[in-house]
Amino acid sequence: MEKLDYKKKFKELYLPSSKPSVVTVPEMIFFAVDGSGDPNTCAEYKNAIEILYALSFTVKMSKMNNTQPEGYFEYVVPPLEGLWYQENVAGIDYSRKDDFMWISMIRQPEFVTEEVFENAKEAVKNKKPHFDLSKARYMKYNEGLCIQLMHKGSYDDEPASIEKLKNFAAENGYKEDFSNGRFHHEIYLSDPRKCAPENLKTVIRHPIKY
Repeated sequence: MEKLDYKKKFKELYLPSSKPSVVTVPEMIFFAVDGSGDPNTCAEYKNAIEILYALSFTVKMSKMNNTQPEGYFEYVVPPLEGLWYQENVAGIDYSRKDDFMWISMIRQPEFVTEEVFENAKEAVKNKKPHFDLSKARYMKYNEGLCIQLMHKGSYDDEPASIEKLKNFAAENGYKEDFSNGRFHHEIYLSDPRKCAPENLKTVIRHPIKY
């Protein structure tokens, strides 16, 4: 049976063009870890990513010991994502990375419930007792109406792509809407450990309203 790859099945959500476009994002299930600080220097961010992958692969590999949840199907673990914000800033200010607040997250299949999350957390705790899972959580996120594009290149060059999004919104009668749990959103399609900065691919998504 072919594995479900969310990036391939839902290309409109994960593989936009480099030109801004409008998308309506449905509710999804995530494992998430909240934190703060510059992701380039912050140990908390590195730890959050390790925790998210540990939890996600615990669910994915549960079939190997016959503990798979009801409704389980074969799938590819979706890419790492992040919601980013700062106090009193609409969107984000790249000149103040130490002020970043973030929610790192990985999408989960539809069969994943809060009970499945708690079971995965217990399994990870037993296997990796040094992990601090206190900030890990099960999250449903309904993003709604957004604009997005594919940013190609270094993370430090993202402000140019963000400017494209702002201009597109203004030219098409939309307003960016960083309110009520709506954030600057990034989806990381490349592994920076294995990919040159100029070749990185990142989906950048901003919430909008009319």
